[in-house]
Amino acid sequence: MAAVSLAVLEHESDGPEVHVPLVIAHGLFGSARNFNTLGRKLAGGRRVVMVDMRNHGDSPWAGDTSYEAMAEDLAAVVRDRCGGHAVVLGHSMGGKAVMALALTRPEGLAGAIVADIAPVRYTHSHLSIIHAMQALPLDTVTRRSQGSEMLAGSIPDRSLRAFILQNLVVDGEGARWRLNVDALEAGMGDLIGWPEALDAARFGGPLLALYGGASEYMTDLLRPRVRELFPRAEFSVLPGAGHWLHAEQPDAFVGAVADWLATLD
Repeated sequence: MAAVSLAVLEHESDGPEVHVPLVIAHGLFGSARNFNTLGRKLAGGRRVVMVDMRNHGDSPWAGDTSYEAMAEDLAAVVRDRCGGHAVVLGHSMGGKAVMALALTRPEGLAGAIVADIAPVRYTHSHLSIIHAMQALPLDTVTRRSQGSEMLAGSIPDRSLRAFILQNLVVDGEGARWRLNVDALEAGMGDLIGWPEALDAARFGGPLLALYGGASEYMTDLLRPRVRELFPRAEFSVLPGAGHWLHAEQPDAFVGAVADWLATLD
């Protein structure tokens, strides 16, 4: 499968570049900008490259929504932006892509960090959000606040709605989504699932599974499943944090990541 060339944001090291680069992959409906501030804080002695995943942000759209395809995208970033060697961090959907990368292309990884996700198929679906986005009459939207008002009935949670609306562009050319909502709808089975073909593989490198103590996505019960595929997995919990642990507790998140990265030096 062919990789797509992902759009990136980069923070150069705040001093001599003495540590291996860090690549950060966001979750579903997100973008590189979600990690901009955290990436800057982690750029101590290392370059940090934040990506827009395929079908998100400024990256190309593609019909293939499999994690194997996303892993190829990330492998290309490691090769082209990081000299072929990096630590790769992913949250949620991005975390599954990182796990797929580790299991299929381990040669470029100094380590992997997986934030609040496990290599399992989940039963939830985000189709209601996608359908709300598809139903928004973009030809009538002239302001993002107007789009928020129109989505309030179908996405009543204000924080979630604000997060989704970060993907709405309103300019002189009209309104449009920075997400390939049709591909995400068609690929929802891939996105909530896990490629069973990878269950026979193992990643022998270091991996940190960082998750929120109040999250339903990654719990203590899933630790054996993570360690099955990643024998050297270490676990760190942010007490009280939910699935969006990097947004809820950014300082604790950066601290946990930085402390673990220091163990690789």
